[in-house]
Amino acid sequence: MRLRWRKRRHGHSRRGNPSASPKYSRRGFDVNTLGIGLIGTGYMGKCHALAWNSVAATFGTDIRPRLVHLGEVNETLAKQRATEFGFEKSSGDWRAVIDDPDVQIVSITSPNQFHKDMVIAALDAGKHVWCEKPMSTGLQDAEAMLMAAERTDRLCVLGYNYIQSPAFRQIETLVKNGRIGRVTNIRVEMDEDFMAAPDMLHSLKHRAESGHGALDDFAVHPLSLLQRLCGLPVEVMADAARPYETLKDAHGVDKKVETFDIASALMRFPDGLTGTLIVNRSAWGRKGRIALQILGTEGSILFDQERANEFQLYLRSDELEIQGFRTVLIAPIHTPYNHFVPAPGHGLGFNELKVIEANEILKALSGKPARLVDFSDGIQIERVVHAMAQSHASGKWTSTLG
Repeated sequence: MRLRWRKRRHGHSRRGNPSASPKYSRRGFDVNTLGIGLIGTGYMGKCHALAWNSVAATFGTDIRPRLVHLGEVNETLAKQRATEFGFEKSSGDWRAVIDDPDVQIVSITSPNQFHKDMVIAALDAGKHVWCEKPMSTGLQDAEAMLMAAERTDRLCVLGYNYIQSPAFRQIETLVKNGRIGRVTNIRVEMDEDFMAAPDMLHSLKHRAESGHGALDDFAVHPLSLLQRLCGLPVEVMADAARPYETLKDAHGVDKKVETFDIASALMRFPDGLTGTLIVNRSAWGRKGRIALQILGTEGSILFDQERANEFQLYLRSDELEIQGFRTVLIAPIHTPYNHFVPAPGHGLGFNELKVIEANEILKALSGKPARLVDFSDGIQIERVVHAMAQSHASGKWTSTLG
């Protein structure tokens, strides 16, 4: 049966918690194996390769990934990476990966500005798609990607691995079960320092073709968490800044910085909930911070991705003599932690979240409920980012509903 996608332009209340999974067509595919194509072999490309290599052994999946074809910018690098990652074939042309009849799903981990063309080509070739966030560098391209997804019965998902965190899953359960009462205010931050140095070289991330900057590079991650916790905001007031107006390129020439490394936003939600979002790619000392403060009528929850295997919980119902924030350490009871480690205190890392995400993809392809950000969810995040950019330009509150 052909999967019919529906646009949800006003669907910000959706919280990505499906009770059933649509049937994605696997016509012409071996039912027991899934041929993997990988485009891009940088940090996230290697992360995808590790996930596809590990998922069957970790979760005992019915579908076994087969690493078929890897694409890079040239033949030499592609061959080297294929040997390292365990792929059967390699190519210096990404189109060869998509055209390979043995490839059934394409992992797209290229720079953001190439996502649209690669995704649409993969869908037109009848492939499933796992594309790293964000969808693209602008809303128009993201809308084109959604339209391509609506025309097909293939699985189209985005790489938002932080929603797979066992700690965040437990936080989400506590919030949805009302353990901290009605949520009245939520604060989210994402900070790193890889673009903080005044002597760093001008690069692609400083050029407008790469997108807005911290908004689409960083803000999309905390927004994916909000999407599951409380839905997305319907109105935003945003500002953005850059720490440096110019940086020198590799030849010592001053080049204008066209993107914004710092952004903040006030957010309004449909039910009266308010929130704030702050993102910064130039925050010295912050290495991988995604911080949540969820404040409710009966308690509060604190979480920081730099301490990914714990969170803090405060409950008003506790007796006064023991009232205070308690640290909850993630343990085997917090699935899917138990598939990796048999005891608390050992911890999971970034790459394990990608293995969990790969397993969710295999579940979706098997017709089981899956925890994923599909293109219909992803476009909602892109619309919020677009509204924030518009708000920064206009200095006004801006609707995210289009």
